[in-house]
Amino acid sequence: MHDNGVHARLRRPKKEGDALMRILGRSFPLVLAAALMLLAGDALAKVKRFSNMVGRVNIGSVDANQPLQVPFITWGGDMATFYANGGTKTKSGSVFNRQGLDLRLKAGDDFVQQVRDYMSGKSPFLRGTFRMMGQASEVINSDPRTQGVLVMQMTWSAGDHLVSRSHLRTIADLKGKTVVLQQGGPHVGMLDDVLNSAGLDWKDIKVVWAKELTASPKSPAEMFRKQNGIDAAFVITPDMLGLTGGLETTGTGAEGTVSGARVLVSTAELSRSIADVYVVRKDFLEANRDKVERFVAGYLKGVEDLVELKRAYEKSGSKPYEAVLKLTQQIYSTDVIPTLDDAHGLLSDCTFAGYPGNLSFFQDKNNMHGFDEFNRAAIDLAVRLGYAKKKKALTASTLNWKSPVFTQYLSKLEATGGNGFRAEAVQQEIEALTAGGGIEDNTIYSFTIQFDANQTDFSANRYASDFKRVVKLADKYGNAVVAIRGHSDPTKTLLELVKAGMSKGVLKRTGSRGNYEYYLNGRPLKIDSIGQVSNAIKSGAFDGAAAHNPRRTMGAALNLSRKRAESVRDAIIKWARSKRLKLDPSQVQPQGVGIREPVIPKPKNIAEATKNMRVEFRLLRVSAEVVNKSDFDF
Repeated sequence: MHDNGVHARLRRPKKEGDALMRILGRSFPLVLAAALMLLAGDALAKVKRFSNMVGRVNIGSVDANQPLQVPFITWGGDMATFYANGGTKTKSGSVFNRQGLDLRLKAGDDFVQQVRDYMSGKSPFLRGTFRMMGQASEVINSDPRTQGVLVMQMTWSAGDHLVSRSHLRTIADLKGKTVVLQQGGPHVGMLDDVLNSAGLDWKDIKVVWAKELTASPKSPAEMFRKQNGIDAAFVITPDMLGLTGGLETTGTGAEGTVSGARVLVSTAELSRSIADVYVVRKDFLEANRDKVERFVAGYLKGVEDLVELKRAYEKSGSKPYEAVLKLTQQIYSTDVIPTLDDAHGLLSDCTFAGYPGNLSFFQDKNNMHGFDEFNRAAIDLAVRLGYAKKKKALTASTLNWKSPVFTQYLSKLEATGGNGFRAEAVQQEIEALTAGGGIEDNTIYSFTIQFDANQTDFSANRYASDFKRVVKLADKYGNAVVAIRGHSDPTKTLLELVKAGMSKGVLKRTGSRGNYEYYLNGRPLKIDSIGQVSNAIKSGAFDGAAAHNPRRTMGAALNLSRKRAESVRDAIIKWARSKRLKLDPSQVQPQGVGIREPVIPKPKNIAEATKNMRVEFRLLRVSAEVVNKSDFDF
């Protein structure tokens, strides 16, 4: 599933046509999965080696003088390929035709068959996700001729979901739990990213491998529905809607939903987990570099045109865009794309990389979601899970991205800068979530650091590992916000309250030391209930005491916690810049919480008070209204 911009959000259910379209949107791993058994238990010991799925294939050469066979899958990113080619056969006057190319597009949802065609020379290309290429890496890199060169990133995926039962609140709660996902599908890599984010490993969970992706008793959604022992399931959007009722809702048990089921994490936030790519054979690239460059340039031109046509369509209608929708429906069939709205929804669920994204992906060595990082992670995962025995990395694109083939042909060459989030709106939303009690429901993951009394400096010497963790989370979860929340100890405020209340005569105390009970104007006041205490202070009940002012003390604690959060934010930004790592400052937002959320509401000693003095990092879902949308994600 994809999203329609770097920060666009999937926040409401799509119509049924969209649901069917999404079912097939990740269907290309289905045939791969069909070759595997339904497995449960040890995730690291029950994966079938990819070479065994492919079988014996005689390696052949690609005939570059014949129309080139180019695979596509059921995916919005491939609509740019359809547009650029004018159909499954290159149409006169189309983008690819003007590039001097003659292509024959072939359905490639059977990824294993794609690999067979690639090895035998029927096609020089492979089309899939980076993790899928990693699973096939040992096979395609078994011969120098077929060595895989990843030449282009097409899109990022958004909209795949991890649905859990109510007892899981954040991804850290996955430890010791049972998770079901489709064997061989894109969620394998997504689960790896989720575990890494939470500081967990595959050995920390129990995996149930599902044979099918959807619409089957052997799919993750149906297994989650019927087996209470399964705590969480990786599903696509239609199944998520069926289990929970919506991305921001919890299943009630009515209308087929599962009581308590909710989305634990989604690629709507984890936006840089699943990358769609093209790989080309090394021998073909070396002999036909110009054709490969023109293919890549033609696709990127198709993306630019399609983005503009889509914008015009959504503004006032566009006949050329409708023609692309009809072409998509024709290629995929009306069974897959019943209406043109479904085709539009398919494209709207894509986040294109574009030329700037590819430039960053391949050439920026400090890009934490670039080729080097993905290659390492994909190959490592393939070996760890058993798809491959040896690490045989893919090769990065050797195309000349500064060539006139690109620079004098494409129009969107520069990454559009600016903040990804509207800072003031994010601040307001975080504060509203805190005040309204929704902060927990919107938290994907959180961790804290401690600080000393009166500490305002947060040096990288002490907190470098924590800073790195924040920057990596922000990068991987490109559509989420990292809230840096400063917390203060309430002890001083409570002491001021008691002294002010007793001096004014509005607060009565009974009992013995260590077991006092308090009454404010005759009504019980629970001194360890920070909410009740805060409300009493805000009401003015303690104002006017000669020597004590709990309102001022509470306010000072709030201001200090805000300054601490700002200091930590500034230190993280400075550290990221010193390491030449990209961090969007608008994505990292400070918040002063003050005494509102103590770990220990009424500390008995310094050790307990110190536990309250902390800075908390919360990875938060935010609404579409606080996001600055972009056509491309780089």
